Amino acid sequence: MSHNTDQDPNGLKDDALAASSTPESIADGVDEEVVESNRRLFVGWQFFLFAALAVAYSGFHLFSLNVYPMETWSFRIVHIAGALILGYGLFAGARFAEDDQQASPAWLKWVSYALLAPAVYSLVQVFLMQQTINGGAMRIDPAVETLHFGYPLMATTAGAIVLSWFYRQARHRFNPADLVLMVCALASAGYLLMAFNTNMRMSTGTSFAPPGISWAAIAGSLLILELTRRVAGLALVVISAVFLTYVFAGPYLPGFLGYPGLSVQRFFSQVYTDAGILGPTTAVSSTYIILFIIFAAFLQASKVGDYFVNFAFAAAGRTRGGPAKVAIFASGLMGMINGTSAGNVVSTGSLTIPLMKKVGYPARSAGAIEAAASTGGQIMPPIMGAGAFIMAEVTGIPYTEIAIAAIIPAILYFASIYFMVDFEAARKGMRGMRKDEIPLFSKLVKQVYLFAPIIILIAALFMGYSVIRAGTLATASAAVVSWLSPNKMGLRAILRALQLAGTMSIQIIAVCACAGLIVGVISLTGVGARFSSLLLGLAGVSQLLALFFAMLISIMLGMGMPTTAAYAVAASVVAPGLINIGIEPLTAHFFVFYFAVVSAITPPVALASYAAAGISGDNPMGTSVASFKIGLAAFIVPFMFFYSPAMLMEGTAMQILRVGLTATLGIVLLSGMVQKWFFGPVNSPQRLVMLVGAMFLIYGGIYTDIAGLAIATVLFIMQRKLHGGKGKATASAA
Repeated sequence: MSHNTDQDPNGLKDDALAASSTPESIADGVDEEVVESNRRLFVGWQFFLFAALAVAYSGFHLFSLNVYPMETWSFRIVHIAGALILGYGLFAGARFAEDDQQASPAWLKWVSYALLAPAVYSLVQVFLMQQTINGGAMRIDPAVETLHFGYPLMATTAGAIVLSWFYRQARHRFNPADLVLMVCALASAGYLLMAFNTNMRMSTGTSFAPPGISWAAIAGSLLILELTRRVAGLALVVISAVFLTYVFAGPYLPGFLGYPGLSVQRFFSQVYTDAGILGPTTAVSSTYIILFIIFAAFLQASKVGDYFVNFAFAAAGRTRGGPAKVAIFASGLMGMINGTSAGNVVSTGSLTIPLMKKVGYPARSAGAIEAAASTGGQIMPPIMGAGAFIMAEVTGIPYTEIAIAAIIPAILYFASIYFMVDFEAARKGMRGMRKDEIPLFSKLVKQVYLFAPIIILIAALFMGYSVIRAGTLATASAAVVSWLSPNKMGLRAILRALQLAGTMSIQIIAVCACAGLIVGVISLTGVGARFSSLLLGLAGVSQLLALFFAMLISIMLGMGMPTTAAYAVAASVVAPGLINIGIEPLTAHFFVFYFAVVSAITPPVALASYAAAGISGDNPMGTSVASFKIGLAAFIVPFMFFYSPAMLMEGTAMQILRVGLTATLGIVLLSGMVQKWFFGPVNSPQRLVMLVGAMFLIYGGIYTDIAGLAIATVLFIMQRKLHGGKGKATASAA
């Protein structure tokens, strides 16, 4: 609706263009699917084939989780095999050819098709072995398993993986080498399904285990590692390779790293069980994560993401540095259901980063703010990305308790970013967006019902529904609520959402399976127990030293890795050691979880910061350093979990309220210290005093709180006397 706008905060007269109209929406396309650079874009029958496979994959999980449950190991094997088949169909192993001249030579194509014969042969052998078992045999002849299944499967898996690295073709074409890998995934999963549903399951990890289990596990592990490389990069694959090397090199290492050793057969016959790949990480990805990806896909299909971002613009766009504050709100809303920090940067940052630059933020600050805010989405209850589901699985603590415990830390993190942004905007004299540049809040409030699916999810969880039931109910409500909005979900939109969910899930499932491989190494070799003894020794010197060492290990293990994998690995290596030195399980796992999350903005390998730098156009390393500074609170608050358990909602109501309020004030002082601004410029001596006051307030003790409040009061009085007039002026601008 057209209307005349008021004079903007800078006193500039409205011209004819500015007076034209208030935009209905400025966020358009936040819900658009992000297409990775190596994802194939099929056309014709191939598009419909893989769309149908993705829909069937999502539908299978909804059916199994809510209607007809499968046996646990079988369900997880099918879960991983489906992701492998979809992943190799959709994601190429090499860059696409831009024209026919760059395409691979014909002989690569024919070699790939030649490998299809032994791959199919190994798959046929699985059916023949199944018939033998059904005929009453207790096990298969080891020579048959090795010669007719193991060797063909291994040769074709390894050969097709290598060929796929060099096979280049147009983006809409399918690769025969990847077809071979899809057949190998079927053969590997088929054998494991057969073996694990017989008495052979009891022999895993022993010298009596059938060799076929080891061959299937080796091929399956290679397939998981290669798909992880395609969808998540080399970092996790390299770390996995280091751990796998340790399995066989460990007996020759000196000191606490040495261990007796495992044979290839004993290790691989057990690593593809619930001690490794089929363990906690896959347990979570096959239940909670896939369900919430479907939920996010339904929200995306009904354009709720666009609404979230527009709502954030209407609520915060006019404050000083408005787009930066919008990034905080929007990234918090999107990030908790997005699942990855870098993915959140791409979805919301493409809109907020250019707008931040427009109102005066340098490219580096704009990228850093978006990276820090998007990373915070992973610690934002109630969904908290995917890591919190793994925490519930590993610790046995109910998910609702974990979500409640996360409230104060999340408030502190986002308060830190907010005040960092606000003080920088005040110091640089930035304006907010004009009234005619943002949607009308009064219009968006009329569509507040679009928050209903998330409210229903929270209510169902706290009413005692299981996470699966609550997630399914929220997903259904997203489709129902869409009928009240302009983006109604019919049958086609629902199928599109299921297809989108199947595609979106590939990365996180590959990452969880790969993390399970690392967890398997840790549990089967006992390296986690040796790290625990190391932490115990450090704790004898100083518990703070042990916590600092645990922080460094958690960050190093998380560098370059998605949040889910980073936490899963750190929880296996570091958390048991923290528990052994007397820290409560919830506190220990939250400590590890926070540092695994913030590894996404920690130099030198900061995935979220690098993604933001790609949009802002600034130097990636400079952006990661700046985002580290903005997210500084996340590196301090976890230490306070140990010294002040009330931060995790453990204590009386008064203790929790006091700690929450004083810690928030401490975060304000910390932000002012970093940005050199409070009510006005802050000199070096004042910054030092602010840092001391901030640490006292964040610490959480009653005496340190009193001392911190005294320092904050003195600083407040000094700043008001020095900059009272300016403070009022900037406050009115905000």
